[in-house]
Order: sequence, then structure tokens, then C-alpha cells
Amino acid sequence: MKLLIVTTGGTIDKVYFDAKSDYEIGASQVPEILAESHANLECEVVSLFRKDSLELTDEDRALIRKTVEEHPLEHVVITHGTDTMVETALALGQVLGKVVVLTGSLSPARFRNSDAVFNVGMAVAAAQSLPPGVYLAMNGRIFSPNHVRKNREQNRFEEIPGAD
Repeated sequence: MKLLIVTTGGTIDKVYFDAKSDYEIGASQVPEILAESHANLECEVVSLFRKDSLELTDEDRALIRKTVEEHPLEHVVITHGTDTMVETALALGQVLGKVVVLTGSLSPARFRNSDAVFNVGMAVAAAQSLPPGVYLAMNGRIFSPNHVRKNREQNRFEEIPGAD
């Protein structure tokens, strides 16, 4: 099974510039994460953006959807910033016949204590095993985009109680 990995930027790909005390989004860390993890899988990486998710527009989300819909691969992982990951997942709706899993990290992949490696691994596993649909893989869980939110105070994603 071959995976499509679509990268859009976000914290997972941020680079810290000490001299400027600032972060910028760099090249995708996914190929490095997979190589260092000795992942034995075929994948194609398509880099769409290097944006913070707060900068993504409706046009950007439409391009993400178009990329996923028009690509022949049926198992997709999208790396994305966490602030608007749910909005993008909802914009993807039900991409028919495909398993689409969005993931990201709450700290840059380049940081030693980042959640990036774990989240990417979980998203890759989820994309290979879940039925068609759109999902989020964060904090050791798989979420439906209709039933999740980012809890900024606790710096994690959580299920929305009673959401339909």
C-alpha cells in the first residue's frame, strides 16, 4: 500500500531562529521522521504550503481538497498546523473512497520532546487501517472532525462531549 503525504506547514515544520527569537516554517520534516523511524512503506510527499494554519484561506483548503480528490492514491496523511486543523478536516468533508488523516504537532519536530514523531506514526497507521473517511490523529487518539476541539489551556485535542 502506498501513501500520499500532503504537507501544509504548521508547527510540525517550524524552525527556531535564535538570533531573531522567532519561528519560521521550514521544509517538511515528514521524510526525515519516516527515515529515522525506519518506516518500511512507500509514500509520495506533496508539499502544498509552508504556512501557519492561522494563515490558511478557504482557497488553500479548496486546493488541499482538490489535491486529495484528484490524486490516485486512496490512503492520505496531511500534516497541518493545529490551530485550524479541525476546520480543514471539515472542509474536506467526505472525500469518497479515501482514508484521509490529518495530524500535526504541538511543538516543532526538530525539538527533542516533540509529539511530532508519535503523531506522524499514528497517522500513518490510521491511514492504512481505518475505513474511508476523514480523521484527526493527535495526542494518541483518532478523532472525527465533527467531535473534536483543540483545548489550548491543556495543549491537547479532546473529544467534544455530546457533539453530533
